[in-house]
Parts: sequence; structure tokens; C-alpha cells
Amino acid sequence: MSLINSLASILFKSNHRRVDLYIKYPDETQFKVFNSLVKTAQNTEIGQRYNFKEIMSLGPQAFADRVPVNTYEGVKADIERVAAGEDNILWPSKTKWFAMSSGTTDDRSKYIPITTDSLHKCHFNGGRDVVSVYLKDFPKTNLFSGKTLAIGGSRQINRLGEGSFCGDLSAVLISNLPYWVRKRRTPGLEIALMENWDEKLEKMAQVVSKENVTSISGVPSWTLVLFRKILEITGKNNISEVWPNLSLFMHGGVSFKPYRAQYEKLIPNSNITYLETYNASEGFFAFQNEQDKDDMLLMLDYGIYYEFIPMTEFDSPYRKAIPLCDVKTGVNYAMVISTNGGLWRYIIGDTVEFTSVRPYKIHITGRTKHFINAFGEELVEDNASRAIRLACNATGADIKDYTAAPVYMQTQKRGCHQWLIEFNIMPNDLDTFGNILDNELKRLNSDYDAKRYKDISLTAPEITIARQNLFDDWLRSKGRIGGQNKIPRLENNRSIIDELLKMNTAK
Repeated sequence: MSLINSLASILFKSNHRRVDLYIKYPDETQFKVFNSLVKTAQNTEIGQRYNFKEIMSLGPQAFADRVPVNTYEGVKADIERVAAGEDNILWPSKTKWFAMSSGTTDDRSKYIPITTDSLHKCHFNGGRDVVSVYLKDFPKTNLFSGKTLAIGGSRQINRLGEGSFCGDLSAVLISNLPYWVRKRRTPGLEIALMENWDEKLEKMAQVVSKENVTSISGVPSWTLVLFRKILEITGKNNISEVWPNLSLFMHGGVSFKPYRAQYEKLIPNSNITYLETYNASEGFFAFQNEQDKDDMLLMLDYGIYYEFIPMTEFDSPYRKAIPLCDVKTGVNYAMVISTNGGLWRYIIGDTVEFTSVRPYKIHITGRTKHFINAFGEELVEDNASRAIRLACNATGADIKDYTAAPVYMQTQKRGCHQWLIEFNIMPNDLDTFGNILDNELKRLNSDYDAKRYKDISLTAPEITIARQNLFDDWLRSKGRIGGQNKIPRLENNRSIIDELLKMNTAK
């Protein structure tokens, strides 16, 4: 192992000891974070609005009773004031960076404040902790002998207001990295922040294919697009021939399950480690800390105070968010956060399920708006990704992208789910693919199983084949091509799938 790898391993050990500490004392850690947030913001406008000074002495229950749970619409006016240059509104320090939310393909953009505290104590700290866990498991790694390939968004950093800037989260992070970290990343800023995705992809492939890449950070779907462009340019058979020292892929943004088989073909290297991360515009929330388990450890000391709303109560006017110490395994929750970025009791739109409470570990199950429940089936994204993966493995299929939506009941016809799927490799039998998908959804989801019983409410899934590049063309039409943008996997209405179906027959 090289000297630089030895030194890096020593430096990262303190991070891992800190992670071990809050695994051991999770509730105490969260209470400390709560007190720190409220104390720091007590003299801000929002702190005075809800009397944080008094809440400090009364505790989390008073916080839950007095501060309303908000969506983006509820805090938009305050964020716009911060972006316009007003100080001490949501957080005491001046905020000049804003991440454009990439968690939705709606035309409306969300501008999430990134304070100095959230940037360094949350987002950057998360990256360091992921590496520290990897180094603990692989102390003899040569990870630092090469570069990290960072596949980010395709927006330029743009002025939002006087002294304020916005961009995709990846662009904001890259723009604020220390010089020595930036030197270890590829491609450079000039290419990484390019706005035109197609041009950026070409230039990125040309540059990074000549580097000694030892780790990758990116969204699985878009990373595959880059891989194929690199193989086209280099004429190599697989990515291991391009980067023989590649040892770590840190992925997030979409489920890795439907793509894993493709990665194993493109990177025929048993020494590579795949680690899932949960780093959203609103904060770095969790990462996979055990390779043999696909759940993620919730990060408790990054300046984020967590609450959770059971999805069974989400649409109720009497819904209540519960603290972390009251969550249970096997329940689908909407996540509510208060952060050192100036978000207070904010619903981020993601849903999670706890797989463990000692330590607190989660699966991302989907979005509060991205699910199918047209017939009481309560189908979530995690169900879909697991079933798709099994169907692909059993039929030799390879999927590029997909979405699903309900087909509503008619007078003489029962309802079903329509799956629009773009295949890289078609299944050897489409009917078998559909049957396996259906049966696995029944196994994973008792509500779906009940509605499918004897076709009483739901008939078998309807599989529609998408033409090549359909989903890319749809994203491009929305100005969302590249980087961190993604297709909604499940929709409880037909607005998106009907647009895609029109485009599917247009060419």
C-alpha cells in the first residue's frame, strides 16, 4: 500500500470512531442535535416566530406542537427572501448557495438552501464517513492512488440573486470542494459543470477514460450511459480493461437493484465494492455501512433532527410526526427533517422503512407522491425495483428504464398496472417476465396480493415495450437530461405515462 493510502487511512479512522459512537448512543445523539439546532437558530426570524428560546427549555414535544410540518410551498417565501440576500431568516449565517432539487421531474424547480454548516458538517462529512467505512473493511486498499470519477448534474452554477448561486447539488458540492480534493477528482470543473449533457458526455468520456480511476460517485442509470460511451470510444470490452484499479462505486439517486446485473457484466471484477448513499439536496441522510446488507445506516450527528409520519396517516388532517426513538421496523414513513441548512420540520418527499432500530437502518421505499394506490394496493418503488430485478435475472433481460401507472377500471373491464419498459436486452420470454414480475409483487406486498386474488380488483400487469431512448427523449423535452435527473418509477395517475406513450408512437 502506498504512503498516501496509509496516511489517508490514519486520517479517516477518527471518522469511523465517531460513527461507532452514535451507533451506540443514537437517541442521545439526536437530542444533542435538536438542542444545537434550536439554540443556534433562536435569534433568527423563524426562531423568534416560534419562540425557540422557550422551546429549548421545553424540548422536542413543544417543538412538534408549535412548529408546523411544511412542504416546499410552505417555506418557499422564506427561501426566496434568503436567496434575495436577506440574512438571519432561517439560519444565522449568510446563505449564498442553493441546490436545485433533482428529486422531481416537474417543471417547477425547488431551491434548497445550502449553508456553510450543512455543506461541511453534513454533505462533506457524509462523503468522508463513507470512505472511512470502506477503509475499515479494506485497510490495504489503493483507493487513493488514483482519482474519483464524479458524475454529476449538467447545470451551470447560475446567479439566483445578489450574491446567491444555484445549481444541481453535485455542481454546488464540486464548486465548494477544497483544492486538494478537487485535484483527486475527474473530470475537471470545466467539463463537470457543462450545461449541455450530450457535449459533456462526449468530453467526459474522452478525458476520464485516460485517467487511473479507482472510485466512482454517481447515479447508476447515468453512469451506465457514460460507461457505454467510454467503451465505444476506447474499443475495450469492459470497464475493467479501462480502469483495472477501480475498487469502489458509491451510488445513489435511484435504486441500484435493476442495474446491478449490468454492472457485473461491465465490471467483471470481484474486488469492486458497491455502496449505496442517500445524499439529497436537503442533506446527507444515510449510507450502506455493511456490504452484505443492502440497508443503510441513518446518519445522526450531521446537524439533522429526524421525525417521521406513518404513510397510513400521511393524508390525514390529524397526522402527527413522531421522533426517531418511536419508529418501528416494517412501517412505511414519510421523512420530516429540521436541518443546519435552515429547513424546519420539512417533508422532503421520500419514504423510508426501518429495517433495524438498534442501530437505526433504513431502506428508501419511494416518494410520497410516487406510488400506485388506485385500487388499495399501496405499491411503492422498493417493491417495483425488487420485482423488476428478479424478472430480469430469470429471463436474461437488461433494463434501461421503466415507469408504471394504473389502468383504471371500466364498465366491462377491471383495472391493472401498465408497465412501460425500455429494454437494453429483451427478455427471452416477455410473458414469463410479466408473470415473474406479478408474482414477486404479490410476495412482497400483501395489499397487492389481495387485490390480485382471482383478478377481483386487479388483473395481471400489462407490459408495454418502449422504443430505444424514449425516456431520454422525454427528459430532454422537459429540460432534464443528464446527471441527477430521473424518471418517476411509479405514478398514481396517467399523466406521465400517457405523455410517454404518445412519444413512443411518434417515431
